[in-house]
Amino acid sequence: MKRGKTLTIALSVLLFGLLTTAVTVWLVTEPFVGKRGTPTTEDPQRPARLEAAVRTLSERFFPRDHEHTDNLDAVARYLSDELRAIGVAVSEQTWQADGRTYRNVIARIGGDAKERIVVGAHYDACGAHNPGADDNASGVAGLLELARLFAKHPPSLPVELVFWSLEEPPYFRTAEMGSAQHARSLAASGIRVRAMFSLEMIGYFSDEKDSQDFPISLLKLLYPSQGNYISIVGKLGQGALVRRIKSAMKGASALPVYSVCAPRQVPGIDFSDHQNYWDEGWPAVMITDTAFYRNSRYHTRHDTADTLSYRHMAQVIDGVEAAIRDIAK
Repeated sequence: MKRGKTLTIALSVLLFGLLTTAVTVWLVTEPFVGKRGTPTTEDPQRPARLEAAVRTLSERFFPRDHEHTDNLDAVARYLSDELRAIGVAVSEQTWQADGRTYRNVIARIGGDAKERIVVGAHYDACGAHNPGADDNASGVAGLLELARLFAKHPPSLPVELVFWSLEEPPYFRTAEMGSAQHARSLAASGIRVRAMFSLEMIGYFSDEKDSQDFPISLLKLLYPSQGNYISIVGKLGQGALVRRIKSAMKGASALPVYSVCAPRQVPGIDFSDHQNYWDEGWPAVMITDTAFYRNSRYHTRHDTADTLSYRHMAQVIDGVEAAIRDIAK
């Protein structure tokens, strides 16, 4: 009788452990969300435009670190000219950091409502020897593509596209980050952000085995070893938003889409501008190729335009566009 009771308790503990593990895996990875779509053929010129923008930023405006303000100002002018040519309204937000002036370039599409969706990418790069093609000319090029798409067919909710400066060290995690400046200005104006997307390195993909690394070894059991997918990174408590974005992105192209919802303490979860929108209490995600967990050229002189896949980048933009339009409904 005693043995039977002990066995029952052991089985109950085992089942509870399995259930807890299953729930944890679900909360972290959001498996089985959405169905993969088919490749888009609507705009065959998109990969070429993405590559042209990445090469302009990484080759013409190089270096783009915090000390080369002339180049950063030239990038801001280039982005403003591109956005005006697309046909969207452009403004700038400026601030001072250690005696230098920096600026965000902002394009607003769809009016000036008190609620909006924010999508952004930082245009600065880390260090004087880093061309910054993946980090983060890729995100900037993708944001320009979204401007073209939304200028033609605006979403049903206003969208603010923001090109930030000063994401990189030495200003990372400081009040001088361009995204921190922007997030605080929205909060001070009483703006409500329905969702925020940070495009942080979206161009590096590899089909090689073990080309994908992880901040925690356990994650190797949950995600592919090939770095040939795009990731949606959110924090615990915003699973509904991540599921909605993931479903829309998977339905927009054949590109594999994976997601993670984890505490900010996990390395990499808040390693971009979305952290500053979390700090204001808004739902925010990072769209990323996982940066240095995949791309060994990160923050080196080898982060060049010829190492990226513009076909995959085009698919990422298809997915992000679909997710924004869905959330704007």
